[in-house]
Amino acid sequence: MPRSIWKGSISFGLVQIPVALYPAEEPNELHFTQLDKRNMTPIRYERVNRETGETVSWDDIVRGYPYEKGEYVVMSDEDLRRANVEATQTVDILDFVDESDIDPMYYDKPYYLAPASQNKKKSPVTAYVLLREALRKTGKVGIAKVVIRTREHIAAVRPRGRALVLNLLRFAHELRTDEELDLPEMEAEGKGLGKRELEMAERLVAEMATDWRPEKYKDEYRDDVMKLIEKKVKSGQTTTPAEPAEEEDKRRDTGTVDLIALLKKSLGQKGGKAANDDKEPRESSPKVRKTDTPKRKSGSRRAA
Repeated sequence: MPRSIWKGSISFGLVQIPVALYPAEEPNELHFTQLDKRNMTPIRYERVNRETGETVSWDDIVRGYPYEKGEYVVMSDEDLRRANVEATQTVDILDFVDESDIDPMYYDKPYYLAPASQNKKKSPVTAYVLLREALRKTGKVGIAKVVIRTREHIAAVRPRGRALVLNLLRFAHELRTDEELDLPEMEAEGKGLGKRELEMAERLVAEMATDWRPEKYKDEYRDDVMKLIEKKVKSGQTTTPAEPAEEEDKRRDTGTVDLIALLKKSLGQKGGKAANDDKEPRESSPKVRKTDTPKRKSGSRRAA
């Protein structure tokens, strides 16, 4: 069971539901270590006092807010909690809205909310189920405010199977509008788009339409990078990536495009390999063999 990153309660009218917050994401990105190319030794970054040049241990580091040039107010974790105790311990539901009204661009990071009490007491679990089923039956999501670490967020609380999910949302001022972009008008007519082209495009969309199955979409680029890494490990030498295929180069042509020809060619192909449901899944990434590279020194930093 993953470790919770926050414990508090959902404020639902006068109802308080004790909950714990758990990450819903599974990090799977590649991490690279920065090396000195002269001897392939990992680079170490140190925390240095700007005035004395001495290395500073984590125990001696505090959080300071610069209220004037060269002047700081020290803020501890307890100070941040005491600034607004209720905000740091509560998922405060302010409104209920239709989920379909939320533009997907507002969605950010997902978390699971689970009852904080693991015993058989009736109250926390019953209240949790009450909110979950009320949201499910009404088709609404709760819009809440919550403080995680040192930042206040707005979030959507919604049901997902047996769980309540808390999706952090972006504030409106954090999203740019498209008004500064040079975009075509909504009307298709008069923009050089013929009726036949539009009909064929609609046919192509219908032909490629399928049920949403997220598990079929894989991070193929990550697999390809891992294969290249394994190849380098086996050969012991640097390899040069292959040049783009001729067909891909043609797609980059900025000249006139025959939409009819492209649509005709696309129809019947089910969108190529990306939408081919019958293709067997790619093999999992090969494991990189251990080599006699120098051990990383303590304090080394990984670069994403």
